[in-house]
Amino acid sequence: MNGKAVLSAWPTPLEPAPRLAAALGLREDDLWIKRDDLCGLGGGGNKVRKLEWTVGEALATGADTLVTTGAAQSNHARLTAAAGARLGLDVVLVFPGTPDSAFGGSGNLVLDSLFGARVHWAGDAAPASLADAAEKVCARLRGQGARPYLIPFGGSSPLGARGYVEGGEELRAQMPDVQHVVVALGSGGTMAGLVGALGAERVLGVHCGAVAEPAATVAELSGHLTPRGIRPGSLRIRTDQVGPGYGALHEPVLEAMRTAARTEGVVLDPTYSGRAMAGLVAAVRDGDIRPAQRTVFLHTGGLPGPFGHARTVHRTVSDLGTFGRP
Repeated sequence: MNGKAVLSAWPTPLEPAPRLAAALGLREDDLWIKRDDLCGLGGGGNKVRKLEWTVGEALATGADTLVTTGAAQSNHARLTAAAGARLGLDVVLVFPGTPDSAFGGSGNLVLDSLFGARVHWAGDAAPASLADAAEKVCARLRGQGARPYLIPFGGSSPLGARGYVEGGEELRAQMPDVQHVVVALGSGGTMAGLVGALGAERVLGVHCGAVAEPAATVAELSGHLTPRGIRPGSLRIRTDQVGPGYGALHEPVLEAMRTAARTEGVVLDPTYSGRAMAGLVAAVRDGDIRPAQRTVFLHTGGLPGPFGHARTVHRTVSDLGTFGRP
């Protein structure tokens, strides 16, 4: 297994998106969607490729418990919980806030519970102190006789990023002439792996606000994957879709979600894939991506996300069309 845990079947589909392409101002055969949301574990998503490597290392070290961090609606946390369930490992998720702040326990939290994960609520923890809280959870588990393995935020480490070196190579085999790969930039590992496989010039990351220095984060991770390293200035990163902040939804993202749903029946989430699609819309408008250029949108998953986001749910239901009344 080369140190990996097998958590899904690969490759994921690469599907044409002609109606979405036309809506964005591209030719109908320009735009394709790489469906990493359709991989088999826990509702799917990009974190599965990373988890194959990090959980593989956990198993190799004899761990019996996986510990990781994230926001309460973390897709990475959900898929860590699913990986633990599949492999017979306990899972503890370390989240900021309190149970009362988690929007009624909806969205990904429902699935975390179904998969049997336990949650440690860390209160008003900043990202740095959330990592400290996770270390303390691991120490407590060791004191109880458990053998914990701490997976970093978003699964983004040089080890986890190997999953998207493989993903990039898989995509290149499916579409050798791809010119642009558009992807959400969260904790950085997915973009870093793609850059390692495809080169910085072909990968456009759309910053989601999850890290303070997105270019430096991706460059540091990519540097472990390429012989000569990556300079932050060589990376293609859009920072114009963060809006009010990581946990907030702003209008261009909601509009991009609507466009993808109404042209291709594809559901995006408000935090990652919705922002990435808004970045693609802006890149076409700005001329960074042009007609007759083969473009792939990497769908990173996150289907439960809209159900854990109060504003998305409210706006979607309020916009629901009617056709007559009884």
